[in-house]
Amino acid sequence: MMECPPHETVSVHLTLNGAPLSIDVPPNAILLDVLRERLHLGGTKKGCDHGQCGACTVHVDGLAMNACLRLAVMCEGQHVITIEGLAEGGRLHPVQQAFLDHDAYQCGYCTPGQIMAAVALLEDPRIADDDAAVREAMSGNICRCGAYKNILEAIQEARQRKHGESREKRLGERHP
Repeated sequence: MMECPPHETVSVHLTLNGAPLSIDVPPNAILLDVLRERLHLGGTKKGCDHGQCGACTVHVDGLAMNACLRLAVMCEGQHVITIEGLAEGGRLHPVQQAFLDHDAYQCGYCTPGQIMAAVALLEDPRIADDDAAVREAMSGNICRCGAYKNILEAIQEARQRKHGESREKRLGERHP
């Protein structure tokens, strides 16, 4: 393995929130630090810095990951989405809207990570619809304020909206 001099940087090319990005980073730069300190995307929170709280959850190629455990250079050629990249066309993502509708936050610090984890679980067909499966899937995200009941309600409402929209879309496609 080749060692890099202390001030050497590596050019990383990725897609961030839908836009191509090239950035020079030290080879040991953590994705979380690059997002917050270099790219000024403060929505991804620094919590425990050990991958145990979920406050730094982002999507990398569609999978929820802890940005505090991932080197930025590992994202070469990948698609990274942060909380800032979820809304489209000025409209909140359905999970973001459900969190607002259900007051699924108190202090709000964990909310971006909770939302990113929830979006990923709703896209994963392996996760059952029941409350126990959602709780298990979200167990890597800690809310110190204890808003778990409202978070669960928000996720389940977003799931229902998603399935309702999909069903309506399928019916609309059959009956133009």
